[in-house]
Amino acid sequence: MDDFAIEVNDLSRRYGRRWALQRLHLEVARGEILMVAGPNGAGKSTLLRVLSTISRPDTGTVRIFGLDVVNQRLKVRQRVSLLDHRHFCYGELSAWENLELSGRPGGMATEEVVELIGLKGREQDPLGSFSAGMKKRLALGRVLCQGAEVVLLDEPYAGLDPEGFGRLEGIFASLAERGATVLISTHQVARVAPHCHRALVLREGKTAWLGPANELPHDGELWSRQQ
Repeated sequence: MDDFAIEVNDLSRRYGRRWALQRLHLEVARGEILMVAGPNGAGKSTLLRVLSTISRPDTGTVRIFGLDVVNQRLKVRQRVSLLDHRHFCYGELSAWENLELSGRPGGMATEEVVELIGLKGREQDPLGSFSAGMKKRLALGRVLCQGAEVVLLDEPYAGLDPEGFGRLEGIFASLAERGATVLISTHQVARVAPHCHRALVLREGKTAWLGPANELPHDGELWSRQQ
């Protein structure tokens, strides 16, 4: 059986005339936690959206556990969970009900998730009464309830307060403990790197750097946008 959870070969994706990803190659091992970093517009979100089957590649192939994200996308979606910029929760339902609807076999129990995301005591409240940060915590909880083998977190720190930062890092540990393969797209490089095995830095849709997360360089030019 292949040791790779994710295989990306010659991947390109464009929006109109702009190439968001250009001939990208990447392999991610089962159980690996990979940070995806880079300046705004580098292609981070696009990569996660292609891996989740929301966006289609224009060229190249992408496989999740050997499954093609275009031709076998329904099977891929059963094994992948994406935390997007939108929370995809039902405003008229309580937090508990939203989590219960998200549950899949192998996912964490709702009661355990409520504790982990810090919504104990508010789990029966409707989503409409939640702040943006609480909605973000609930969206993270949905990911845990789904029990996916590949977890894609797009800017997971956005909207969270300092307590939420700590709880998010507890979620990283929980995902690692159960052997999930995790990609974290983030600008919070210093906070995320200690929780990751490797880091990928994208720039203009291309690989600018790939290596152990604890060896990530802090060269200012690496993080700036090309003009």
